[in-house]
Amino acid sequence: MKGQYNPVYPGIDDLIKKAKRQIPKFAFEYLDGGCNEDVNLYKNTTELRQVELKPYYLSKHTGSEMKTELFGHVYDAPFGIAPVGLQGLMWPNSPEILAKAAFQHNIPFILSTVTTTSIERASELTEGRAWFQLYHPAETEIRDSIINRAAAAGCPVLVILCDVPTFGFRPRDIRNGLAMPPRMTMRNMLQIMGKPEWAIKTLIHGQPAFANMKPYMPKGLNMKQLGAYMNKTFSGRLNEEKIAPIRDMWKGKLVLKGVASSEDADMALRLGLDGIIVSNHGGRQLDAGQSSIKSLTPIVDKYKGKMKIMLDSGLRSGPDVARAMASGADFTFMGRTFMYGVSALGNDGGDHTISLLKTQLQQVMEQLCCKNTADFTKHLI
Repeated sequence: MKGQYNPVYPGIDDLIKKAKRQIPKFAFEYLDGGCNEDVNLYKNTTELRQVELKPYYLSKHTGSEMKTELFGHVYDAPFGIAPVGLQGLMWPNSPEILAKAAFQHNIPFILSTVTTTSIERASELTEGRAWFQLYHPAETEIRDSIINRAAAAGCPVLVILCDVPTFGFRPRDIRNGLAMPPRMTMRNMLQIMGKPEWAIKTLIHGQPAFANMKPYMPKGLNMKQLGAYMNKTFSGRLNEEKIAPIRDMWKGKLVLKGVASSEDADMALRLGLDGIIVSNHGGRQLDAGQSSIKSLTPIVDKYKGKMKIMLDSGLRSGPDVARAMASGADFTFMGRTFMYGVSALGNDGGDHTISLLKTQLQQVMEQLCCKNTADFTKHLI
């Protein structure tokens, strides 16, 4: 099946509609929502799609190649799977489904600290190619242990998350009981009863849990205690003093995710990081901030070629990848897009979504007469 997409679902909107029918409302709203009034969630997609590209129809074009080198590895496409927390809540076993699909398609997969499979399992499924995103712990001992586990698992890239100094204010999650501490309401239970496939698969794979944190958590925590533990354990606010020792410890490539300003990009470069991911956390943290594509432009102008500049937040399709690359991104990542796919199509969702995105991107490149991904910038209007 690799390389083939299901023609019944030829667009991401089709996957969104199917996912909404497949999973409980609280899970879909956790996946689909932003923060506050969803202003930046909307801007991410609309402002990215205002980017226009110029075709050169009469050029001597012999074909387009989307393979892209990043950190010494040649990937089959210039996009990867972004880290997403609590993936198993949205679709049971989804991080493993996506890790396998990413490996089969030779694109990067980033595992979140707070998702529902472990570093070790993701590394096993990807033969040591999975990247790992560190949600910075408050305690140095836990931080060092997690980093050492990522190194032992062979992760080639460590991604440090910097855009969660506080938890985003997400009204839908609060209403649905998915804030900290979490709670299960009667309404949620009725929603689960209405999604039997989701419920059965959850029973098979087990209740979603923070698999990476299992070695450090006291046993037998109830939901309220779990919320208190997670709030106490993580300190998302980063600074130079917290990043510098991680750079000293980590011998692989080190990336800062959540960069939205030239000032933060400058610090990342000064501290010897290998790359940044320009991102606003999918519009889930700061509703009054810029869209990710608007943040990208001044950063590219100052730092292109000095370190790898990647982009996530707002990308949904192959044309969106092309827009981002033309705007100067060296690589792109998507989170929701892949979660829509796996929530809609289960075990086939990862392969379908990657195949669909590759097909869309190839068509755009051929239409533009764009030889390779490095040439996208020549087509920016």
